[in-house]
Amino acid sequence: MLAIKFVVRYMADHDLSLVTAESCTAGLIASTLSEAPNAGKLLDCAFVTYTVAAKQRLLNVSAETIERFNLTSEQVAREMAVGALARSSAGVAVSNTGVVDNIDPAIKAGTQCYAWAFRQTDDAPAIVFSETRRFTGSSRKIRKHSALYALSRIPFYAVQVSGKSA
Repeated sequence: MLAIKFVVRYMADHDLSLVTAESCTAGLIASTLSEAPNAGKLLDCAFVTYTVAAKQRLLNVSAETIERFNLTSEQVAREMAVGALARSSAGVAVSNTGVVDNIDPAIKAGTQCYAWAFRQTDDAPAIVFSETRRFTGSSRKIRKHSALYALSRIPFYAVQVSGKSA
């Protein structure tokens, strides 16, 4: 929980608000942040887009991207984050898509793809970062670790955008 306290303090100190676009974590990223004091100042909204149709309809994820790269891909995570940022007043979006079980032989169980998108002050496109990680354990543990990881990386990437240290 110490890592979340640091993230909350960092976000508050830097006036950052968050929108989440979640698939595999099914709202757990937003829920984890909401447990912090004054979370209402940090969390604008959350999109839980478990289905392909929801990703396309709510976040403007392209069918071509899904077909070319798979649902569990950084490319889909990037489009999810950019789509969420476009539909929110938040300054930061974090997205997650992945698998916890062996449902696709090409993707190992526990694979999680993320993206973090940062709104720019002018009309410039968002600055987007992405990563793929793999966690082990039960479905519940994978989702929990995934949510914590997604939040923990906000300061890391925010520093890269601002050029200022955490």
